[in-house]
Amino acid sequence: MSETEQFYRIAKLPPYVFAVINELKAKARAAGQDVVDFGMGNPDGETPTIIVDKLVEAARQMKNHRYSMSRGIPQLRNEIVKRYKKNYGVELDPEKEAIVTIGAKDAIAHLLFAIIAPGDAVVSPNPAYPIHQYGVIMAEGEAIMLPMPDAATFLQGLKDLYATATKKPKVILISFPHNPTTTCVDLDFMKEIVALAKEHGSWIVHDFAYADLGFDGYKPPSILEVPGAKDIAVEIFSMSKSYNMAGWRVGYCLGNAQIIYALSRIKSYLDYGTFQPIQIASIVALRECEEETIKIRDVYEHRRDVLVAGLNAAGWPVESPKGSMFLWARIPEKFRHLTSLEFAQLLMEKALVAVSPGIGFGPLGEGYVRFSFIENPHRTRQAVRAIKQFLKD
Repeated sequence: MSETEQFYRIAKLPPYVFAVINELKAKARAAGQDVVDFGMGNPDGETPTIIVDKLVEAARQMKNHRYSMSRGIPQLRNEIVKRYKKNYGVELDPEKEAIVTIGAKDAIAHLLFAIIAPGDAVVSPNPAYPIHQYGVIMAEGEAIMLPMPDAATFLQGLKDLYATATKKPKVILISFPHNPTTTCVDLDFMKEIVALAKEHGSWIVHDFAYADLGFDGYKPPSILEVPGAKDIAVEIFSMSKSYNMAGWRVGYCLGNAQIIYALSRIKSYLDYGTFQPIQIASIVALRECEEETIKIRDVYEHRRDVLVAGLNAAGWPVESPKGSMFLWARIPEKFRHLTSLEFAQLLMEKALVAVSPGIGFGPLGEGYVRFSFIENPHRTRQAVRAIKQFLKD
């Protein structure tokens, strides 16, 4: 019996294809080679100093060393509610319509355990961030994946599914700006999704991890801006990208009170919340660091411009994304006989450039690779020169 076959839920999970590239990276670096890494979407910028200083101050106070609240301390829930009012014009009750989570991934995984039963259908775009598919599978649900080459195709696919499916989706799980495809939508799209869900009795979970990473003047909409959305929807916001706080693990689930209650119930059995000094520092982030989110967005926008221009000049045609911190690139034509994993391995071996193979985001990711904007412009230009030579050889 293999290691995975011993355990029921682990046996349902596919091999972690990103591990192949990670192993190649590790070997190259151990040999003293310089790898330019566009793989994991792991922000490389420092957390604003004022947030770090508050963490240190709060951590020195003995009263903050005890268990916190699994729902998050009231002051922090108040601040996220204020931010939603200011940024989106959305009114939320901090007691019933907001909960703090240990990052966005924690929120999605535990929310699925809380609201779906074995066999419940959860529909989402594919390719997608892995937890969107495998969180459903681990929670015993049925993951229905609809192709999303663009937002309109996904929306039509959802309409067709409702018209033909014998079992209606219990949950629609979406994320815009989208990881990995970078697809962006407007508020009218959100209105259509909400109307469909209301008509057919589905819940909506919107993963809004890239809420503040819209480029060229584009502002990603919150689904909670749609009138009546709170009747059937929740939104998950994260501090990771907006505030360079990825390792801090602070997220929020906001919206429908019934879903928030379900999540709070399951979390009350599973955790005591994020370390309280981190929550206190997050209050300062929400109150005083809104300008920092703009600077962070501008850094990613500039990196996008350098990478997109460089790849196109090198002979790899790519389109410029309107949001997220990623570039979703179709494999160059001369290499399309390779799988995305094989191509990513080849790029790593020949150019010392690491990217994420599209198959890691689901079967419909095949034929693509994902770049993350986690290298500075100098390093990005270095990578593009190597890629240009690789494409010529």
